[in-house]
Amino acid sequence: MSARDHILQRLRAAPQGKAPLLPDVHAFHAASRAGRPDSSRAERIELFCEKMAFWHGEVLPTTHADWPNKLRELCVAKGVRSLLHAEPHAAALQAAGIGGLKAYDRAVDGWKKELFHDTDASLTSTRGGIAETGTLIIWPDASEPRLMSLVPPIHFALLDARQLYDNLFAAMTEQGWSEHMPTNALLVSGPSKTADIQVTLAYGAHGPKELIVLLLLEEGEEGEEEKLQ
Repeated sequence: MSARDHILQRLRAAPQGKAPLLPDVHAFHAASRAGRPDSSRAERIELFCEKMAFWHGEVLPTTHADWPNKLRELCVAKGVRSLLHAEPHAAALQAAGIGGLKAYDRAVDGWKKELFHDTDASLTSTRGGIAETGTLIIWPDASEPRLMSLVPPIHFALLDARQLYDNLFAAMTEQGWSEHMPTNALLVSGPSKTADIQVTLAYGAHGPKELIVLLLLEEGEEGEEEKLQ
């Protein structure tokens, strides 16, 4: 009998223990929320902005109708010459008169040099945000590949204020993540960062040096917008 067979035989002959009980995550979060009032959207927005600022990200309020104009102003202010975008946003960006538009419409192997060296910024959508940690939820797909939020030096992200959740558990349960998950789900807090062995944090080391979140508010929420500026 080989050593491998001997080890497997001992494993099979070992007494079977009881399966460990799985933690009741729903009960844990229900208990942690007991006695606390539900947060308002205004409170979630305020906390999200505070946490995102801590991670060196920037949150700019705008509306569903006006975000392309806000983005045009940002591109001009930051000297953005080329903006990578997905096809669903093409019409809105063109209507706003944003120059240097570059659609992600081909395989990366065909334009890797241009993508990595000649693209100033990108625009992506998000699936929501987490107020507790100042985090964006991004689910890349065929129209918005992972490289869009990873490669360009400036990452602009659209976040609908209606999809801002207290914590990750709330986002997972309210959006029904257990029913369908992408092959690559991303949680992004601020621009790229890394730390050395002495825990010295450096930003923009291997990815976007800036993360700018365009927070989409409803028409008529101008008061909320003014408080965030």
